[in-house]
Amino acid sequence: MSFLKLSNLTKFYGPNCAVSAMNLVVEKGEFVSLLGPSGCGKTTTLQMIAGFEAVSSGTIELDGRDITQVPANTRGLGIVFQSYALFPHMSVTDNVSFGLEMRKCPKAERLERVKAALALVHLEDYSARYPRELSGGQRQRVALARALVIEPPVLLLDEPLSNLDAKLREEMQFELRKIQRKVGTTTVMVTHDQSEAMSISDRVVVMEGGRATQIDHPHSVYEHPCTRFISTFVGKANLLSGRVLTSGTRTRVDLGALTVDAEDAGFRPGTAVLLSVRPEKLQLVEAGRGRLDGKVRERFFLGSQWLYALQTALGELLVLSPNDGRPALDEGQAAGLDWPDHCMRLLPADEAAETTP
Repeated sequence: MSFLKLSNLTKFYGPNCAVSAMNLVVEKGEFVSLLGPSGCGKTTTLQMIAGFEAVSSGTIELDGRDITQVPANTRGLGIVFQSYALFPHMSVTDNVSFGLEMRKCPKAERLERVKAALALVHLEDYSARYPRELSGGQRQRVALARALVIEPPVLLLDEPLSNLDAKLREEMQFELRKIQRKVGTTTVMVTHDQSEAMSISDRVVVMEGGRATQIDHPHSVYEHPCTRFISTFVGKANLLSGRVLTSGTRTRVDLGALTVDAEDAGFRPGTAVLLSVRPEKLQLVEAGRGRLDGKVRERFFLGSQWLYALQTALGELLVLSPNDGRPALDEGQAAGLDWPDHCMRLLPADEAAETTP
């Protein structure tokens, strides 16, 4: 049974539609991320779940109860804001205790629960400090403890790691997931960071223009994107224009300088398509030994990988090659390119392209 359910959730600001007919079912204990660029409607969706924004149409159900019109302060949800929203004049203990005090929790129980929450986020030794005396990562942990201490049915995270530096952000991603798994709280997170969403979520909701364009497990979203937008927003992709020659068990596609056989995606013969291949799926081989040849136009050292831009008969292709000790290719050097058939994905040339049922 679904624990949190959004049915045709829609939000208008005047004539402008910020969220359109959003349908989402979140199971108890699941970690779901709303992922998309600025203005796609992900934060508005979270604010409607929280009760901070009125719903134009549609419903929100929590554990079988319609909470669409329930005031925010009585929904009992835990929320961590982008800015953390800690009270600067209160100690860590008082910040975490605040929600329990508002709920008239007895003092003895309150102290015990605050102590447990601080232990959960490894801040037992910082209980008497004030927010100004903490690092960004520590403030983020206080905000998380404050949200979890009330034992909410759902934890809402609004870009919770965006104010942290890159290294700390990566560390806190996994710490956040570890805490969520330990507590088992149903969690919905808003983020524009693809790696963040992909690394710690059970499922990802990719949003574009106020709509959920794909809802799936992170691996499926990355390996089987439904649209051109998803293939380029979630990671990098080489997109090659082509036309379907034949369809069936395999789909034969004419790319102009090359003809390939891809997995069947339901496109009719004659349909204009895009062939998507991830840069890390391309393999560098000797010139003349692959599907086509190219010449290195640029190269970028990324530490564990080299990123090459090769000029080919199909246009410029990006290649991610592991830094495994082999000599790197020089700019201007010729190389062959190859890739497995199963790594190719066919997408509509435009989002309105028809596919067979």
